[in-house]
Amino acid sequence: MSRIAQAFGNASGKAFIPFITCGDPDLATTAAAVRAMAGAGADLIELGIPFSDPTAEGPVIQEASNRALKAGTTTDKVFDLVRDLRRDVSVPMVFMTYANVVFSYGAQRFIATAAEVGIDGLILPDIPFEEKEEFDGLCKLYGLDLISLIAPTSDNRIAMISREASGFLYVVSSLGVTGIRSEITTDIGAMIALIRQNTSLPCAVGFGISTPEQAAAMARLSDGAIVGSAIVKLLAQYGRAAVPEITRLVQSMSAAVHGVK
Repeated sequence: MSRIAQAFGNASGKAFIPFITCGDPDLATTAAAVRAMAGAGADLIELGIPFSDPTAEGPVIQEASNRALKAGTTTDKVFDLVRDLRRDVSVPMVFMTYANVVFSYGAQRFIATAAEVGIDGLILPDIPFEEKEEFDGLCKLYGLDLISLIAPTSDNRIAMISREASGFLYVVSSLGVTGIRSEITTDIGAMIALIRQNTSLPCAVGFGISTPEQAAAMARLSDGAIVGSAIVKLLAQYGRAAVPEITRLVQSMSAAVHGVK
């Protein structure tokens, strides 16, 4: 069983998945936050590799990317970070970044190195399903899962994407970019039902989840909840002192997700 499958294989059958931008405000803080999140109940952690034009992101994560780049964060430094984390962090970790980051590093070299340092999967939000083959083949070669996204606009493509998916399915809760929303109005239940008809892979809902109540509501409908902007906002607010705040947030989110009946 892959580490990603194990993330959804706990007693509750639900996974809490936090996101963090690597290098915001510096890599030492990222390392401390990842270790804290793993200890606070995160089942899988998304590591964002900063990019200068993150088109799927709202202002909170865009600003985090800018802070990380200004701090000198590079892809090689992120690989070194993961190498260090893997000495004592066993939860699955996936990269979330953009095709340009992978292309500029060299796709095969990037994916081979990601596998070597202990990354379990890759999320590329700017790659349409129809253009994933170049990355998918390399991911399969090196044992990584290329995580597919399903959005409210996917409509008649949901079945096709689900059948070819790997690892888990990232269900985008609402149109637009990442960010905190007061309420999520998309018919997630209908999207999940269609996914379930076409794959046994777990699916987790992300984009806009900012409270334990929202996380629990999404976990009731799916197999987990993904939270990014709410965590990144704490880094913007507290900087290097954010780790205790992140720990508290992850504990409350994780308890909400794992407590779903």
